[in-house]
Amino acid sequence: MRFPLRRTFMSVILLTATQVVIAQTPKTVFLEDLTWTELRDQIQSGKTTIIVPVGGTEQSGPDVALGKHNARVKVLSQRIAEGLGNALVAPVVAYVPEGSYAPPTSHMRFPGTITVPDDVFEKMLESAANSFKVHGFRNIVFLGDHGGYQNDIKRVVARLNKTWSGSTSRAFVPPEYYASSSDGYSQILRQHGYRDDEIGTHAGLADTSLQLAVAPQMVRQDRLRNGPRLGPADGVYGGDPRHSTAELGQLGIDAIVSRTINAVKKDTAARE
Repeated sequence: MRFPLRRTFMSVILLTATQVVIAQTPKTVFLEDLTWTELRDQIQSGKTTIIVPVGGTEQSGPDVALGKHNARVKVLSQRIAEGLGNALVAPVVAYVPEGSYAPPTSHMRFPGTITVPDDVFEKMLESAANSFKVHGFRNIVFLGDHGGYQNDIKRVVARLNKTWSGSTSRAFVPPEYYASSSDGYSQILRQHGYRDDEIGTHAGLADTSLQLAVAPQMVRQDRLRNGPRLGPADGVYGGDPRHSTAELGQLGIDAIVSRTINAVKKDTAARE
């Protein structure tokens, strides 16, 4: 009887140890929260799509924090990855082209904006993508939250796919992501009765409502509601953010997430 009892005892110990290891593995889609062995195991089990969220550090008027794009693209990428089921999310790219600094142009005219040259930005994205390819990812998906560098990402994707021709990896930049957050979301707001001079193109009703839906702590709401109408000199372009709400923002968030998930599934279906 002693040996069967010993075997039973050892089985219980092994089962308990296995459960402890499983419990210690975080339930997350964020690559940076995993250890290298946890990541290896997830790739081997089918997590072969990596989302590269591209944000930016720029002014968005006096009432929205400088990290708007970084916070937004991280939340959206998380929801998209969770919806896909086979995807993980890379660290957010926070340093992007934002204009010149000699002399300052575009958003660089406002304190806190950080810019890098286009060629540096593109090379960095290429290097990150090649790193993911080495580690076993087959689908590298770039999601750019800011309009200024969309063409940079398209050039990167074209070069990567040319270089990777014949391999099992491919790069993607689904146009549905940015289209849904810009023109697509504007159309939704028009259907709810808002005018273009309220919606705006930067730091207006649309931009601010999206931020309220994902990171309300980054919007200075008291000052926003009670202050005067802002304009280009304040960093607000073509819109009026004073009537922004999280409820309006959620309409945009839902559209961006659902349309991007469908686009990525379609783009990668033949590769899985």
